[in-house]
Amino acid sequence: MCGICGVVYGDARTPDRAALKAANDLIAHRGPDDEGLLVDGPAGLAMRRLAIIDLSTGHQPLSYDDGRLWIVLNGEIYNYRELRAELEGRGHRFATKTDTEVVLALYRDLGPRCVERLRGMFAFAVWDKPRRRLFIARDRIGKKPLIYAERPAGTLVFASELRCLFALDPSLSRETDPVAVDMYLSLQYIPSPKTVYKSVKKLPPGHTLTWENGRTTVERYWNLPLGKPPITTDVAEAKSLLREKLTESVRLRMISDVPLGAFLSGGLDSSVITALMSGLSSKPVRTFSIGFEEARFSETHYARLVAERWKTDHTEFTVKPEMADVLPRLAWHYGEPYADASALPTYCVARETRKFVTVALNGDGGDENFAGYVRYFAMKAARLADALPGPALRALKAGAELLPEWDAPHGTLWRAKRFLRSAVFNDLPGRHLRMIGYFAEDEKPGLYSPEFMKALGAELGSAKGYLAAAFAACEGEDFVNRLLYVDFKTYLPECLMAKVDVATMACSLEGRSPLLDHEFVELAYRLPGDWKLKGLRGHKWIMKEAFGDLLPAPILRRGKMGFGIPLGSWFRGPLKGYWEEHVLSREALGRGWFAEEGLRRLWREHQGGRRDHGYRLWALLMLELWHRHADGAGARAVQGPTFP
Repeated sequence: MCGICGVVYGDARTPDRAALKAANDLIAHRGPDDEGLLVDGPAGLAMRRLAIIDLSTGHQPLSYDDGRLWIVLNGEIYNYRELRAELEGRGHRFATKTDTEVVLALYRDLGPRCVERLRGMFAFAVWDKPRRRLFIARDRIGKKPLIYAERPAGTLVFASELRCLFALDPSLSRETDPVAVDMYLSLQYIPSPKTVYKSVKKLPPGHTLTWENGRTTVERYWNLPLGKPPITTDVAEAKSLLREKLTESVRLRMISDVPLGAFLSGGLDSSVITALMSGLSSKPVRTFSIGFEEARFSETHYARLVAERWKTDHTEFTVKPEMADVLPRLAWHYGEPYADASALPTYCVARETRKFVTVALNGDGGDENFAGYVRYFAMKAARLADALPGPALRALKAGAELLPEWDAPHGTLWRAKRFLRSAVFNDLPGRHLRMIGYFAEDEKPGLYSPEFMKALGAELGSAKGYLAAAFAACEGEDFVNRLLYVDFKTYLPECLMAKVDVATMACSLEGRSPLLDHEFVELAYRLPGDWKLKGLRGHKWIMKEAFGDLLPAPILRRGKMGFGIPLGSWFRGPLKGYWEEHVLSREALGRGWFAEEGLRRLWREHQGGRRDHGYRLWALLMLELWHRHADGAGARAVQGPTFP
């Protein structure tokens, strides 16, 4: 596991070693164990290493073929041993025991198609000197990030984290993209290929980037298996296939030369992973849970049931409001506005876990594989509204507005109101956006300043178009699998994978996700949607059928809770002053993004108990905290956005 960065010039220039090192130093938290730097003609590569496998010979950048090929790799290739044996059978000889060298040998044989053989999480760059080619690839699911910018004269800069690009090229424009900010306030994240800056892009998951003699090409190499028939129509066979493939996935992710454990939330997914790890381990698995003082937000009692069932070496931590002191640090690490509030407890549990282990497996991906979110039920149920006549829909909408919007995100009335507001949309993208969105499109004109509205122009509400493209790409799939496909292409990689990668790597901890092994994902996707959400209440039905014997009964009976935090009460209590001092400060209001009265109205409604705006207030706070660190190192205040 590493952080990587680099530059390649399309003209006669040679990379500045000092600038390359400065960029590399900004990601030292991703790799505190080693660092490396290469300048070779027009190309410069650098890395920071967190040593996991082959602790003695894993130095990067790593060369192959007498220095004609060089690589920097961030991630883990779980099938590297099988690939190595295959390559040795074809005459390859290896100087290390690393997966990195295997990738480079595979590239020598297959070129860019090497990614099709890799099973794991990765973002890597190969400098192919004879071809004057820089080849970059990102894993299928988007577990590891890759950010880049194309510069004049055919220059390309890339990195694991956004701030590195400004160290590599100080002339890179910091002009903010208002469309990206608008999408952030809808979705809680900025989706690829966008970033908060107009000049910078994210390489999408499952894509490669090839720079050759100053020209850049981006291509997709993987997608979910659309249009294929179910892999089986027999439930018993499906259970066996899932059990076999996930056990294999867990076994591969337990390969490590450093201490290893698991995040155990008490939900179904992490509980299954813990059970499988325990069955594969000769000693108790180390498990780590995090909870809250507010009992309805805490799952630690469920985690204890699993820990007791499998006799794990269990440790618990508690998140308290005063831990919000780390929010400026989180804003710096994310590098652009990011509003999933569970980033705070994820960071906290990663920080504490790192005191004991260097690698932690998790349950990420279970909801997207097997329809675990409440919104899947809601989207399925909302189809009943499609048959209602216009007057009935209008009455439904009016009734929804009468319900109090309180006690987010777990309150029954809060959920009912969100459901009814969504049901009146007769298009899937609009309904989905209303279901998941932070700020609804009809709320934004009262929030945004006239200048910001003008800057957005016709692109106001681009989040819906983004979701519509994902829905359009999977037409013809069964209804539940369409919902899963959309989340695999939007929410999962852009929000959840970003959250976990940044929060864990900020603490120099490697997170591994067995449920997101691409072979397991492809298998799960090719099962009927009704086996995942059976009827309207059977969330994760086939997963429970396949793994239920491993778990205590209360884990199987409980519904989806989610990794929420008590923002509503925090912003009326211990974080009240903090929010006002930041979001309503003269500095913040002077940026020109928002109408002051729009912000104060949200605040009054929340403080007065009329509506629960906790998650909206969090998004606004994290946007302001990003502003204060957007210079990349946090050493000087960021300038306000520039509007065309």
